[in-house]
Amino acid sequence: MPEGSVRVLKPTEEGPTVRKAPQRQRRRWLRPLLMLGGVLAVAIGFGIFWLEGGRYAGTDNAYVQADKLLVATDVSGIVQRIAVHEGEQVKAGQVLFQLDPAPFQHALDGAEAQLRQTALSIAAMQADYQRILRDMAAQDAAVRLAQAQYERQAQLVNTSAVSRAAYDQARFGLQQAEQQLASLRAQAQVQLAKLGGSADIPVEQHPEYLQVQAQVAEARRQLDHTTVRAPFAGIVTQVSSLQPGQYLAASTPAFALVSTDHVWIDAQPKETDLTYVKPGDPVTVTVDTYPGRVWHGTVESISPASGATFSVLPAQNSSGNWVKVVQRIPVRIRVEQPEDAPRLRAGMSTEVSIDTGHVRHLSDLL
Repeated sequence: MPEGSVRVLKPTEEGPTVRKAPQRQRRRWLRPLLMLGGVLAVAIGFGIFWLEGGRYAGTDNAYVQADKLLVATDVSGIVQRIAVHEGEQVKAGQVLFQLDPAPFQHALDGAEAQLRQTALSIAAMQADYQRILRDMAAQDAAVRLAQAQYERQAQLVNTSAVSRAAYDQARFGLQQAEQQLASLRAQAQVQLAKLGGSADIPVEQHPEYLQVQAQVAEARRQLDHTTVRAPFAGIVTQVSSLQPGQYLAASTPAFALVSTDHVWIDAQPKETDLTYVKPGDPVTVTVDTYPGRVWHGTVESISPASGATFSVLPAQNSSGNWVKVVQRIPVRIRVEQPEDAPRLRAGMSTEVSIDTGHVRHLSDLL
């Protein structure tokens, strides 16, 4: 290039240099903004999580429970008939099995016969008492007559109008009449005591009649208990352990009955999760057996003590090697059973989420 000349730059040669400076400047601000936005997003997400986190309390240490009992009867006998089979669903009051009723029917017949005999005996005692009263009235008249004769003979013997023998005979007659009257009075007292202290009491209210009537009622009750019925609706199981012809002793379990109507959930959440849980809180329940299905329920009660308190060997925390362990408090949950929902069976594993309704506030962090 010759000295003293001026070079004119073309637009294409200066354009890139002009545009690169603003791009680098924008990039310098973009990275901090992105980092700040990420931090804000995390903070907002954490805040939402924290605000919502104190509302729900849940645990997977929860299992379905149901009323269950070992069916038995309080009388002994030979099993005559089994009216159900294994796994059968029964209604309340349905016959489960029956013992041979013949011995109990004989006992009832004997007690009823004894009751009739007792009624006749009481009626006879009442009749005897009335007869004794009539005899007492007659004997009382005889005593008055003997007394008059004795007094008359006593006056005459002083004037020698009658012999001493006639006087002695009148005196002996009076004594004999009085003794007979006293004997009748004693008989009347004994008979009245047998009648319960009142001669006018109805036969059905006599103590002896009531005693035998109680024996009749007991014999009838035992006869009724030879037929064993379901106390509630449910499903029978272990029926094969009972066979016709088998002798079943009183109060010996025959088989088991598990309720299908009264079902609940026993949950064992940690004590630290129960801060805001109270009876009446709504509960969402999922069952491992039925994935995707949801049941709804309500907190029915919270145990007054931890589960370890009721154990056979309670924990001893007086040693120097004590380690603090978070306790679990039993919570009973009442479950709603829709008609189209699968059947919940005792022992099924569940997961519960309790909506306490508690809402955290940002001021709690301050």
